Amino acid sequence: MNLIIDKLILLVSCLAVYLTGRNYTYQVAPILLAVIFTSLLSYTEQWRTRIVMATLFLLSALLLPWSCIFLPLISYELLFSKKQWLCLLAMIPLSLFLPQASIAVQVALCVLFLLSGILKFRTIALEQLQKRYFELRDTTKEMALKLKQQNQDLLDKQDNEITMATLGERNRIAREIHDNVGHLLSRALLQTGAILTIGREDNQMRDSLSSLKDTLSEAMSSIRASVHDLHDDSIDLHNQLKELVRRFTFCPLVFDYSIQHKPGRKLTYALISIVKEALSNIVRHSNATHASITIREHPAFYQLIIKDNGYWQRNVSDQGIGLKNISDRVEAFGGLLNIEATNGFKLFISIPKEENK
Repeated sequence: MNLIIDKLILLVSCLAVYLTGRNYTYQVAPILLAVIFTSLLSYTEQWRTRIVMATLFLLSALLLPWSCIFLPLISYELLFSKKQWLCLLAMIPLSLFLPQASIAVQVALCVLFLLSGILKFRTIALEQLQKRYFELRDTTKEMALKLKQQNQDLLDKQDNEITMATLGERNRIAREIHDNVGHLLSRALLQTGAILTIGREDNQMRDSLSSLKDTLSEAMSSIRASVHDLHDDSIDLHNQLKELVRRFTFCPLVFDYSIQHKPGRKLTYALISIVKEALSNIVRHSNATHASITIREHPAFYQLIIKDNGYWQRNVSDQGIGLKNISDRVEAFGGLLNIEATNGFKLFISIPKEENK
């Protein structure tokens, strides 16, 4: 846009000098030539073509001396470029034109050349400044996005650490309750039973001890339920599967986990058991050199894919206890199990979410 404005300013200025500097019939040819050549120079980007265009205009200025008035407009395209030396060739037609021009035209022409250089320098400076601005803006946006992603990763890591610490603390509390309070209640129940046996002839004492035993039994059941709930909540599917992958040393194992919403307690235990059984089958029945576990969450179901590149040493239709256990677990959740034994051994398991809410 700045380029067009500069050329319009130069064209109007040159045209004003051209129309006021002559004292005889005006010719339209220099004006048309100036407009055509400056348009062509703006259109083409090949320097060879630009050199040809500039040379042709210089030749026309030799034939039509008053075309020299528009040389500042043509020179504008060449100033501050690799081929700006071509502007020196303008001295040839100028040397023929200036002696016959008036002093006012000579001064005006010098001012036009100076204006052309100033406008071109200003435009180049603005373009460079604009380019640096866009580069700085893009860099700033890129850095802001990276910083935002790093902050999000840090928050996710902190949330994961807090979750793991919470789960670990729950597991510790459950273990402490089971080992200490549970054992004390068990001992109290045994002692109460022993006292009941000894004092069974005393009806009043027996009734009181029976009530105490029932209370202790209820407390024991409540503690067991609480301990189980705490332990179940402390089971994290991702970490449990990562631990299984870490301990699997039979062959290289790739693990891909993509679950956003934690499955239910029963399904979590089932998935862990399925993966354990599948890895055990790889060790016992396969000569694989590479294996992979992929678990993903889809809008309506969970998908588990376990595959290796080994040769299955028994007929797929002849399911052993391991595959039978896997099949039973999948069917218990209303899922589907597909087995493929071409180019390795693959288990495709899909379990709907509706069954596990």
